[in-house]
Amino acid sequence: MAKRITIDPVTRIEGHLRVDCSIDGGRVTNAWASGQMWRGIETILKGRDPREAWLFTQRICGVCTTVHAIASVRSVENALKLEIPLNAQYIRNMLIAAHSLHDHIVHFYHLSALDWVDVTSALKADPKKTASLAQGISSWHLNSVQELTQTQEKLKGFVGSGQLGIFANGYWGHPAMKLSPEVNLLATTHYLQALEIQRRANMIVSILGSKTPHIQNLAVGGVTNAINTDSPSTLSIERLFYVKTLIDELGDFINNVYFPDVCAIGAFYSDWTAYGAGVMNYLSVPEYPLDTKGTTFAHSGGYIPNGDVSKFQPIKNFHDEYFIKGVSESNKHAWYKGSADLHPWQGETEPNYTDFQDDGKYSWVKAPTFHGSPAQVGPLANVLCMYAAGHAPTKKYAEKALKTVSSLAGKSVGIGALHSTIGRHAARAIRAAVIHETLQSQWQLLIDNIGKGDTKTFNKPEFPNGEISGVGMHEAPRGVLSHWIVIDKKKIKNYQCVVPSTWNSSPRNSKDVPGPYEASLIGTPIADPEKPLEVLRTIHSFDPCLACAIHLVDKENKEIVKVRAL
Repeated sequence: MAKRITIDPVTRIEGHLRVDCSIDGGRVTNAWASGQMWRGIETILKGRDPREAWLFTQRICGVCTTVHAIASVRSVENALKLEIPLNAQYIRNMLIAAHSLHDHIVHFYHLSALDWVDVTSALKADPKKTASLAQGISSWHLNSVQELTQTQEKLKGFVGSGQLGIFANGYWGHPAMKLSPEVNLLATTHYLQALEIQRRANMIVSILGSKTPHIQNLAVGGVTNAINTDSPSTLSIERLFYVKTLIDELGDFINNVYFPDVCAIGAFYSDWTAYGAGVMNYLSVPEYPLDTKGTTFAHSGGYIPNGDVSKFQPIKNFHDEYFIKGVSESNKHAWYKGSADLHPWQGETEPNYTDFQDDGKYSWVKAPTFHGSPAQVGPLANVLCMYAAGHAPTKKYAEKALKTVSSLAGKSVGIGALHSTIGRHAARAIRAAVIHETLQSQWQLLIDNIGKGDTKTFNKPEFPNGEISGVGMHEAPRGVLSHWIVIDKKKIKNYQCVVPSTWNSSPRNSKDVPGPYEASLIGTPIADPEKPLEVLRTIHSFDPCLACAIHLVDKENKEIVKVRAL
């Protein structure tokens, strides 16, 4: 007999997501993903100066801050066909690369690893055996018996006090957990070490962007960083070389801890390569522009239909007509007026709440499509598209990951295994290793360009009186982000954000085709409907951030909070 379960909220990152599943015969047979708040930023921006839009949009979320700032200034620059100084491109590239590395490290260890790692099992581990296991996988200097023993003692303190703290509310002892005590101890130790190392990435963002979250150094036309090789109050050589030290420390952790850990988890849970594929239309956009016009890039973008890499279609630049004409959004199953598929430049966001209706409207998230079909975005789409484009670093790390997993699993694991729940984690680790190389190269490009005597970081924008439109695209940590702006009489006439979690958490579209979250859950085995860990594994593998897709509406117009400035 079919059973209906509801997980609300889906937590560990933005808790505004509700997932409903029908379970029959121990497997998911139907699913609905519902964003439970309304994002009203588009309404807030109407009539404002386009140069200040980025300050508002990056406050859509406290996690995905830098990405919305970048996409916003790019949308205005795209409308103006404005060139950006090389130094500004390199500084922006370093900001978004560091932000992405912070996001990927935090996602695996602190937002999803506990779906696979049984922390309480680590109490039974032998630290010496764990150290031997760890040293056989990598040369990380903190894989010592002493470090592992200290972690185990901390866990004993948590459990002995009855307060697991950051490890509370896990499905410990769940039948889907299968790691040995030693592997669990190693992963838990790295969980704690990642809390410290992720700060290195944020320090880079803070140095270049003035603060984080919510950077302060962007401007339509470039960045506000003044470059002076001698002045300590500007972006000096001393500061840039400290950034290089932080980049190197991040690389040590990514290559010797994060990458091998993900490969090990993938090998131990290789059965999960059979679950979670869902929508296999993959979409990504080019990133890390290397010229002033946004026509050449360090990373490739494109579209793969139905998982067929041979049909890869490149997206070449920030003015690519194939991308610009391909995006539309439907409100048929979203709590907004209307149901037609609209291009973002004509997009509408008028709320129309109707309660949860399985066959009607059931989410505050719209349903984006690319040339009429749903698309999965994120690190998996990015890695597959760059692999198809022949991007050398991506091919290098993808092949290294598959070789490592095959060796640990004792069987051959090919590129097709990435079309899965566990494959999304592998793709994120591959992408992190690639982005770290990119961060290194962007730092060197900036240093070399300054060495030529170029210190320019800003080109002043000039706005016409007539109507113009632009799109700002960005390959964010969670996937394709695009901000679409219509400017008339130098003011914002329309503004739409089509974000990664909108693509992935979308409800059914105008043709009633399920979105990526929904499709990925079909067929997933559920050992215990009262503890649906398997559902969380797949949803968390996308790294959901629903604040980006939705915000809040109150039909009664009641006061929610009052803030008084002192």
